[in-house]
Parts: sequence; structure tokens; C-alpha cells
Amino acid sequence: MATTFTNQAALSYNGSQILSNVAVGILESTIAVSKYAVQESYRAGDTLTYVISMVNSGGSALEGLTVSDDLGAYAFGTGTVQPLDYVAGSVQYYQNGVLQPDPTVTTTDGLSISGISIPVNGNVTIVYSATLNDYAPLAIGSTVDNTVTVSGGGIGEATASESVPVLSEARLELVKSVSPIPVSENGRVTYTFQLINSGNTAVLETDGATVSDVFSPTLSDITVTLDGVELTAVTDYVYTEATGAFNTVDGVLAIPAASFTQDPTTGEWSSTPGSTTLTVTGNISTVSP
Repeated sequence: MATTFTNQAALSYNGSQILSNVAVGILESTIAVSKYAVQESYRAGDTLTYVISMVNSGGSALEGLTVSDDLGAYAFGTGTVQPLDYVAGSVQYYQNGVLQPDPTVTTTDGLSISGISIPVNGNVTIVYSATLNDYAPLAIGSTVDNTVTVSGGGIGEATASESVPVLSEARLELVKSVSPIPVSENGRVTYTFQLINSGNTAVLETDGATVSDVFSPTLSDITVTLDGVELTAVTDYVYTEATGAFNTVDGVLAIPAASFTQDPTTGEWSSTPGSTTLTVTGNISTVSP
């Protein structure tokens, strides 16, 4: 990257000062730095792998460089928090494609990799991994943004940044329970299905989610509710008493997304899953021995 610089001289004579014209120069950086993440998006707790590429276009080798990564640090309260934790021992340092001995790595304030050299007209690639922690936001539209800075070696600082978005998805779990336990022969039993969504995207009625089951023993005289609202046979669900086969109809189920809250004191994020409850209550038709 090129930057301009200016300079102006002065001639003093008999108590007066005569200024020269302003000379404008161009300072061209001999190092080009780029950075990208291997992963296109992230989930909670994911490990991201970053690749830093540096090219030396100058006429002399660049020695004693330090590569610093802020690990996604962002302002919170009166300080900063870092959503990434460096994975110890993950740094790989390549010079013109050849793996080099491990450089010096410190993590006192972000990540610092020192002792890097780039040959004349050569290139260096540094690869390392970092794991997302509780400071990484998870709501839709969130990103983890981090910047790498290359300094030392007689050059000005060179920087490169990468932004990785959170993956927009529903993360579903189905938990089934039965009550009462035990149930009497020919007694009435309730199956409860809890549909849990720990993702940041809601499941809509138009998304085609359904629940199916085969009750054994089979049930008779069933009642079905969704979040306490009674559903209608055929319109909302289909049940075959002879086989115990049950399924909800496409377009009935919706599961809200999780909600995410950042602690106002620590800055850590927490989540509360969204959930929908389906119940099926009926009389036990046959009890197996």
C-alpha cells in the first residue's frame, strides 16, 4: 500500500523567511498482508482457523517481524472483551511454502507471534486456530471481527482484517416423556413432546416441521394439544388407532428461536432456548405382558 508524504523547507535572510514549495513524495510499502478464515460462518463453541499471507516485494529481507492478532476484541463497558481463545500450539509458520521451526507465541494481550522473517521477493504463511468463547455473539446478524497487525523489521505497520458471520439456523432437539408412571391397565396416559430450539432462527409453520410417533400400546380416545391449545383431528394431526401411528400435519408446528442476553457486568453471552410443547393424551388400548 502506498502513502504520500510532504516536506517544505525555509530560507532565512535578513530577518525574513522564504518558504519553498511543498515537495510531495510517495512511500510504497514493501509488504502486503491478507487474512482469511477457513470457515465461512460459526456456531457457539466452534474453532476457527485463520490464514495470514505476507508477501515481501522489496529488495531486502524483512527480519524480526511481529504478527499480532486482537482475537476479535471489542469494546464493552470501560474495557474490552475477546470472543476468541487461541488454541495453544496451533501456529504453523511457512516460508516460501516450507514449514519453519515454531515461532515465539504469547497471549498476554491478544495473540502475538514474533521472530517472523520474509525473504527477498518471498512470502510467508501463518496458520493458527482460535475457539469461540462466551463473549462471541450468537444472535442473527452477529459477526466476529478480528484484525492482524504486522510490525517491526524497519517497516510501518501493515494490517488485515477478517469478519466471520454467525450461522443462521435452527438447532432442534425433541424430548419425549410419559405420565403417569406407572399407568393402570386401560388407564389414561399423556405423552409430552418438547420441541426445543437452541438456534437463532425460528421454525415457522411454513417450514414443514412435523412430529411422528407410533404408540405401543396403542391409544384410543386421544386428545392433542399444542402449547395448551387443542388440535383438530385430520386438520392438524392424523392418528390411526389400529396401528398407533400418529403424526402432525404439515403447517401446524412452529418453534421459536432462542433468545440471547449479554451480561451487563461481565459481557458474557447466555442463551435461553425457544420451545413448543405437544401433548397426546389417550386411553391405553392394550398392555403388553
